[in-house]
Parts: sequence; C-alpha cells; structure tokens
Amino acid sequence: MFRKCAVNNFKVSILGAAGGIGQPLSLLMKASPLVSELAVYDRVAAPGVGADLSHINTHSKVTAHLEEDIEGALTGSNVVLIPAGVPRKPGMTRDDLFNTNASIIKGLAAECARYCPKACILIIANPVNSTVPIATEAFKEAGVYDPRKMFGVTTLDIVRARAFVAEKTGANPSEIDITVVGGHSGNTIVPLLSQNKEQYAKLSEEDIKALSHRIQFGGDEVVKAKDGAGSATLSMAYAGAEFAFQVLRGLKGEAGVEACSFVESPEMPGC
Repeated sequence: MFRKCAVNNFKVSILGAAGGIGQPLSLLMKASPLVSELAVYDRVAAPGVGADLSHINTHSKVTAHLEEDIEGALTGSNVVLIPAGVPRKPGMTRDDLFNTNASIIKGLAAECARYCPKACILIIANPVNSTVPIATEAFKEAGVYDPRKMFGVTTLDIVRARAFVAEKTGANPSEIDITVVGGHSGNTIVPLLSQNKEQYAKLSEEDIKALSHRIQFGGDEVVKAKDGAGSATLSMAYAGAEFAFQVLRGLKGEAGVEACSFVESPEMPGC
C-alpha cells in the first residue's frame, strides 16, 4: 500500500530518456495530468528530447539534464523511471545484458539514493531479475533502502498477456485483466490465465500452452522481427508508463490501486 502524498501532482524523472524506450516513455509521461514536472536525463541528447517535449501543450514543466547535472534531474523527484542501458539484440538473452547494464544501474541507483532517497524507483533496464537486486544493494549501501519503493517493471508481460489472449478469444484487450507474476525473463514469467475465468473458458489446453509460452518469450518475437534493430521499445514504454501511472495514483491516495511488480518478498527471505 502507498502512503498518501500531500500533493496531487508529482515530479517524475526518466534516466535514459533519449533512448528507444526513454523517448516514447517521456512522451507518455508528458501527457499525464498527474505529472507536474518531468525531468529527462541522459548522457547525450537529453536537451533535444527536452526541447521537443516542451513544445507539447500539457501543463507539466520539462527540464533536461546531461551527465554533469544528474543532481538537478533527481532532486525532489517522487518517481524515477530507469530505462537506461543497452537493448537486447538477436541471439542475446537478458542475462547477456548483465555485464553492461549492471554497472549502469548500479551507478544510477547510487545517484538516486544520494539525491532522491525517498522516491519510488521503477527499474525497466534488463535483466530486471538482476538489475532490481543491484539497485537494492546500492540503496542498502547508502542506508536509505525502503522495500516498498523499489520496483522491477514487469507490466509488459501483463500488457502482452491481455493482447495475446484477446487476439485468441476476440475480447477487447483494454477491458480484460490477466495476472502475470514472477520475474521478467522466460520461464520466470508466470501467466495466471485461469484467474480470468471468462477468458480461460474460451481457451483449449493447446491454446493455454501456446499463450503461456508466447507471453514468456514475447520479447524474442520482437527482437527477431526488428532484425537486429533493437528490442521491444514502444510496447515497453507503454507498459512502463502504465505502471508509473499506477504508482502515481497510489501516491495520490487513490484507493484500490493494485499492480504486479518484481519486488523483494517478505514471504521468501532473500527473494
């Protein structure tokens, strides 16, 4: 559960805002009435992204920050989204990204712990199953870790589940809910298709098996289709924004906000 914040509008920071996920994610956050200030940060091109966003006639203020001004990007932030890192390429698993993205996330998490220790941290960079524990350790080292505010964004698995199930059953994907738990890599992704009894009743055993596999390995489908040009960016930005909006609604004090995420579990120490 979230504690109600004294304000209804929030500062949101995006680290890696000039990348393939960061740019559409920044656009979606700029369009939200929940956001009063949007800080876009990247090692390169952030001023251009910020200038472009600032021409959009929504009420949020946009600030752009390069590497030397990460303090300005993070100070006063309520929610930090981190899509920074290298994308997956054909033949790569999420684990192959670990060596590069681990150091990036560790450094950015340390900066968050320093400049916005009370912010909600939303990790998008893969492999999420590993980058979330790395960010967690950075906060622990700084003595400011709060397990209620560290999230691995797995919403893309839910977004895919809705889309794939609706494609099979003919339902409106925006009107169905499919719960997906676990991690954000292959077999650690666990679609609970049977939780939606109405849609589940329309599926054969073969459908269930095929849908479960497609949900678990949907990222491979996009990587292959892009033929070396990257991984899921637009759908990931959409999913990241959806989760961020749920967090913001919770901070605002809205009742009944529920979302799946990769988090530390008190039920399973060490997980």
